[in-house]
Amino acid sequence: MTPLYWLAWSASRMLFRNLFRCRVYHPERVPLTGSVILAANHESYLDPPFVGCSLPRPINYLAREDLFSNRLSGPFLRGLNSVPVDRSGGGARGLKNILDRLLNGDAILIFPEGTRTRDGEMKAAQAGIGLAILRSRAPVVPVRVWTYNAYGRHHAVPRMATTAVKFGRPIRFDSMRERAGICPRPELRTLYQQATEETMAAIATLRPAMDGA
Repeated sequence: MTPLYWLAWSASRMLFRNLFRCRVYHPERVPLTGSVILAANHESYLDPPFVGCSLPRPINYLAREDLFSNRLSGPFLRGLNSVPVDRSGGGARGLKNILDRLLNGDAILIFPEGTRTRDGEMKAAQAGIGLAILRSRAPVVPVRVWTYNAYGRHHAVPRMATTAVKFGRPIRFDSMRERAGICPRPELRTLYQQATEETMAAIATLRPAMDGA
């Protein structure tokens, strides 16, 4: 962890434990070393720091590319291991930045929905997550967060409400990746979509915290 990351990580742990009565389930399912994709639903602005402070290893976050050119936000984001991507998250340069981090053995947090939910329900995933999954060799850990009641779109400021995060078992897409390496180009789109759907289904099957494992 960089000094800035450690400070932000420590402050986030304190805030979530004391203000949001956070519950963290199965963080041990996230590998402590090596590349890994954390694929999470997106309920509020609290999600990135909540997921990050729930794990003992540093993770990388996605941030809008234009923010890195600002003299203030640029160094701050770099110190937090942020990855520059375009607004849609599907640009070629953004994908390269993601794959470079994974090739370096890092963990990276991705929100397949692309933006926060408006009603607390999961949205359909954007195109691009399946491509990132199959282009990498990293396992994918599905992550489910419950932060909507604390800071959903309908709240102007965060509320002191219980939050929870649950980490699923890693998914390996080895056979699908092998197929993607030899299949005709027209079939690739189908494989990308299949990887996306399997990832979203795994996130959705993580039951609410009060329901158990």
